[in-house]
Amino acid sequence: MSTIAPGFELEPKRRRTLRAFATDWLPQGRALPEAVWQRRHRSIVRFALLQAVALLLFGLIQGFAVLVVLGDFAMIVVTALASRAPNASRRTRMLTATMALMISSAVFVDLARGITEAHFYFFVMVGVVALYQDWSAFGLCIVMTVAHHAVMGELVPRDVYGSAVEWRSPILWALVHGGFVLAVSVTHLVAWRASEDQDLADPLTQLPNRTAFNERLARALDADGRAPGPISVLFVDLDNFKRINDRLGHMAGDHALLAATERITNALREPDFLARLGGDEFAVVVAGPEADAMRVAGRINDVLQPPVTVDGREVFIRASIGVAGSDTVGSRDPKDLLRSADLAMYVAKAAGKNQVARYDAHAEQAVRDRDQLRADLRHAIANGQLHIEYQPIMSGDGETVAGVEALARWSHPTRGAVPPAEFIPIAEETGDICAIGAWVLKTATAQAAAWRQTIAGCDQLHVAVNVSAVQLDDEHFVEMVTDVLDSTGLPPEQLTLEITESMLVADRVATSGMLETLRALGVKVAIDDFGTGYSSLAYLAGIPADIVKIDRSFVKDLYPQSGSRVLVQSIIDLARSLGLDVVAEGVERSAQAELLQQLGCPQLQGYLYARPMTRTEFAVYAASSPAHASTAA
Repeated sequence: MSTIAPGFELEPKRRRTLRAFATDWLPQGRALPEAVWQRRHRSIVRFALLQAVALLLFGLIQGFAVLVVLGDFAMIVVTALASRAPNASRRTRMLTATMALMISSAVFVDLARGITEAHFYFFVMVGVVALYQDWSAFGLCIVMTVAHHAVMGELVPRDVYGSAVEWRSPILWALVHGGFVLAVSVTHLVAWRASEDQDLADPLTQLPNRTAFNERLARALDADGRAPGPISVLFVDLDNFKRINDRLGHMAGDHALLAATERITNALREPDFLARLGGDEFAVVVAGPEADAMRVAGRINDVLQPPVTVDGREVFIRASIGVAGSDTVGSRDPKDLLRSADLAMYVAKAAGKNQVARYDAHAEQAVRDRDQLRADLRHAIANGQLHIEYQPIMSGDGETVAGVEALARWSHPTRGAVPPAEFIPIAEETGDICAIGAWVLKTATAQAAAWRQTIAGCDQLHVAVNVSAVQLDDEHFVEMVTDVLDSTGLPPEQLTLEITESMLVADRVATSGMLETLRALGVKVAIDDFGTGYSSLAYLAGIPADIVKIDRSFVKDLYPQSGSRVLVQSIIDLARSLGLDVVAEGVERSAQAELLQQLGCPQLQGYLYARPMTRTEFAVYAASSPAHASTAA
């Protein structure tokens, strides 16, 4: 049994660290394009064959026996030709060709009877081998140099070494010669690594770039003779990153990217490999099945939730993450795996962003459908496919219509009704949301103004309209709202603009200033889906709003002893103390309504009272309400 001297034991973790250090130091082995690699390989093989012919002639001139020289010639030729085996892997062909070159060097030294200058030929071969850009070839050069000098140095020292000092200690001088070949190899590796550091690193984040990622993924998927294990890829795309660049400037965008890089890195395991593909896109190689990758993606999603301070402003950097594993995609082709993860990322975007989605067989069709919807949406308004439905907002006792929310709907000529959750994100991506939002605002405001005149008791009816983050980025948004109010005649106090909490805190300073301007006109601001963002109650006191809408996810789980009851009670109490009104969304059961009434919720909205309806249906509904419209906000 072998032993290790005291003080030199390496713990398993330490050994792994040293191995990781060595691996990180070595060049990564640039994945040469197939055509380039083939061209270089053919040239190297031809070079080895030419050397065989030259050495055959040299041996005969030196007076060696014909059979000896022919044996050397055959050894080089057979090895060189074997490196052209079409079914062998790149690495196998490369190492076989390297063997042919090193055999040529050894034969030259032997035929030259060990003169010192002949040994320089090994160094020339190391330079030729460097054309493969694969560091394992250097290792073979060192091994073959030492093996030749040691074995042949013992058997025929005068054919290998040129002096009596070397003849007497062939093993020692074999190691010395191997050390020189190692030094030459290290010189090549250092220069190579320095070049890779320039070519393979993203200049901003210093992460590996797309080229480095592709190479790492290709190596991970190439089991290289080992039992193949599953490999997964995460495609991470930052949500609404363009908004940060546009509103805060590219310098702030760079700071946000660096913050995202740090958080994503902290969420990864030691073997995971993170790269920046470009812009706001990142990718991760995960050594493991898709289930492991989903857990890694979940951690990334979690660490990105808290706000980031950029130039003194708190902004949110969220991400849509696509996951694809070789075990589920059914392919070990790097392009297939990355493409599948990319498709899954688009599925996550379509699901509302800030999501994690895994690849499945329907992902590609879903992306194609989404692209077609994007094209169709541009003509939806002009072709009269969009319309508005109205859902009543009731007083806390459920008896009185307090207001109405205007909801955009799309009746596609072939697909039928397209859910807002599908077409609104697409409209935000394309910028069409500005035209759609302006149309909804003008149409709903004009309709509310008409109801004030035509339905008795509806003179105080409030209309709520959803506003997109893209609309808030428009510097003319306030002017547009003012023009709509002037043209329709609706009092500003009867218009409510609904925004999501995440929209507000994405750039709190700029958004708050715009909302305060609107509130100064009399327009009310509601925070939609409250409670689903990161800040929640902690930010409520600083939000420029008049109304808080409790998200339906809390109302759905609302029971006397549920955790949602405690949260809903807290929102209602805090809102009351801040002088804010509250609307509970998604009320579908009478038990929910009764509990909300007990908690003192001023307004309720949901299918229990009415589904979204056409303007004609709402007019009938409002006219039949016992007290018609209330004066509640």
